[in-house]
Amino acid sequence: MSDVQGFPAFAAQRRSTRGRSWWARAWVQALEDTSLDNGQLRKGRQYANSGQVGTITISPGRIAATVYSPEDTYESVVQVDVLSDDDWRRFQEQVAARAGHIAALLDGEMPHNLVEAASDAGVTLLPGIGDLDPSCTCDAWELPCQHAAALCYQVAWLLDADPFVLLLVRGRTRETLLDDLQAASTHPVEEAGVSVADVLSETPAELPEPPELPAKVAPDDLAVSGIEPPDGFGPQVLQLLVLDAARRARSILNALLHGTAEPQPLDEWQDSVRLATDFPELVAALTESTGRNLAPGIEAWRYGGAPGLDVLEHTWTPEAAELNRARTELLAADDDLTISTSANQLTLGSDTQLRLDRHGRWHPYRIVDGTWSPAGPPSKDPLVIDW
Repeated sequence: MSDVQGFPAFAAQRRSTRGRSWWARAWVQALEDTSLDNGQLRKGRQYANSGQVGTITISPGRIAATVYSPEDTYESVVQVDVLSDDDWRRFQEQVAARAGHIAALLDGEMPHNLVEAASDAGVTLLPGIGDLDPSCTCDAWELPCQHAAALCYQVAWLLDADPFVLLLVRGRTRETLLDDLQAASTHPVEEAGVSVADVLSETPAELPEPPELPAKVAPDDLAVSGIEPPDGFGPQVLQLLVLDAARRARSILNALLHGTAEPQPLDEWQDSVRLATDFPELVAALTESTGRNLAPGIEAWRYGGAPGLDVLEHTWTPEAAELNRARTELLAADDDLTISTSANQLTLGSDTQLRLDRHGRWHPYRIVDGTWSPAGPPSKDPLVIDW
């Protein structure tokens, strides 16, 4: 499939140019942080909502559209750095590390923990301040001008509909990425550029002698021995567990070969929540086997992984300076705010709360049906929370 894709022009409409999804809002934030002229941004929002941007053409590293104004027609372009092949390899490792990531992308979601994991691996997927390079055939000197700004605001609408638009801008089509992921899952070692022979020849002395295999066990003997699967864990469920084990083994292999982050050790409860989040088909069986309500944990894990589950269920005592710094920043933004502190939690007013995890990220919570519930992905900045 071509690396160049066209998107039909948006009709005139009243719609927020901030974006609905957190990744679209991050795109808009990068645009607005780069701008030195709020007047051009304001006019750009008007152009976007009035349907004055034509067909948007996106290719790796480049976004372009014709923008129609009362006095003339202009060609606006926004350039973004594409990821290198090595960056894409590391990004694909993060996608493959959890089964739910591919499913989320295909469902039009960009998992927050996927973007953070990619960033930890040195891959910056979302643009930041100065990463968008706008240009236009108009004679305005501002960067961006109103025409390029209108284009960027409408790109946020495209991102709301499909996160693969961002991946295309960064250098991979949807089809190419999915093909690469399939090839990587089939040949994880060769895809990394290392042959099986190379791996085995590096540490032959460290491999222990394989144990003797037990005698073949007859099916009737399984029931007698008591090792039959528990209720609810039929063949389909066991296949999902095997798939999950293979994915985690691949993540460990990548960590050994490339120094990427190794999967975090989890206790039985954490792993049950992780499995239920990645494989909804397992929720009923895991609920029965754990005897606990998985729904709150799934919500917390979906937003913040293991640290998110930890702040849902436990409190801890961080350094007072860290809490005071966050409190000061929040009060500077709104001096009428009422803030109370308890352990690692800052309660804002009566129905909003920020919980600090052990990695320095703040997790937002709100009261839902009388219970504190996760309300969005975490952020290191308590003022930049995606509620």
